[in-house]
Amino acid sequence: MVALAKRKTAVTTGASLPVVLVLLAGAIFLVIGSVTSSIFAQQTVAGLAQGAIFGSLALALVLIYRATEVINFAQGELAMATTYIAYQLTLWGVSYWLAFFLTLAIAFVLGVVIQVVVIRPVQHSVIAVVIITVGLFILIDGLVTWKWGADLKFMPAPFGNAVYHVGSVAFSRQDLGTLIVTIFSVILLWLLFQFTKLGLAMRAAALRPAAASLVGVRVNWMLALGWGLAAVLGAVAGLMTEPTQFLQPTMMQAILLYAFAAAVLGGLDSPVGAVVGGLLLGLTIDLLGRYVGYIGSTLKLPAALLLILVLLLFRPGGLFGRVAERRV
Repeated sequence: MVALAKRKTAVTTGASLPVVLVLLAGAIFLVIGSVTSSIFAQQTVAGLAQGAIFGSLALALVLIYRATEVINFAQGELAMATTYIAYQLTLWGVSYWLAFFLTLAIAFVLGVVIQVVVIRPVQHSVIAVVIITVGLFILIDGLVTWKWGADLKFMPAPFGNAVYHVGSVAFSRQDLGTLIVTIFSVILLWLLFQFTKLGLAMRAAALRPAAASLVGVRVNWMLALGWGLAAVLGAVAGLMTEPTQFLQPTMMQAILLYAFAAAVLGGLDSPVGAVVGGLLLGLTIDLLGRYVGYIGSTLKLPAALLLILVLLLFRPGGLFGRVAERRV
């Protein structure tokens, strides 16, 4: 006798009506708060800029997770390493923005090479992929420290230190630039996946590899391209993080924790959820640090993770996931 059981599993869907209403209410709250308080408006922009970085790296995590069902623990270190590559290019006299785009190209190649050389041979073993990503974390960190040292480095400021004034509200050019560059990168990726044959093939290879291969999709190469694009998003996150910190080997480790939290908040299998989760997390920790005195800067991460834990107790699939029943 074959017993049929039902088990609950999180699957990615569009946001439910309650989630949409909560997000809309939050947006209205931010608008009203920004109109009534200049400090609140400044904190909102700063939080969105930070959240865009979280969302970019979270999206990179989601791209890998959709293809392998494994979190790439080396994603943050790869972002850090590509930032060091940009730093080296500037030392050689390359202008910042030329170094920026050259670094994105290098990051893409690195992502593809990593998938082809070390991930593809063991991609059918989840445990092996996890071990390899942890090993890559250690290897990349060691190579960067060996090549550039562990002391603090500095890069040219991409947006300068100018401040824009709108009435009594002062907006940092760095925050605005970070928000624009990061969101623009995410939009370009969304356009690729939604409106190109290549994007459709990559989605099919990640979600239904067996079926995709039957219709002629070169699944292994689509997965390699996915790793390359994830590395590009990580490089964007690293380059946009550096101006707010010093360049050092540990630069992206805390950012990776925030990005993972953002991906879980939005739904680990949802690209849209990763971006929304990143923005929400950035806003939350920035506003908590500003308006809840006892939290300050040291308790931002624990407070944010506690809020996410509470939310997941009521919505285990994240904001953009739902719990569905599947017969097995």
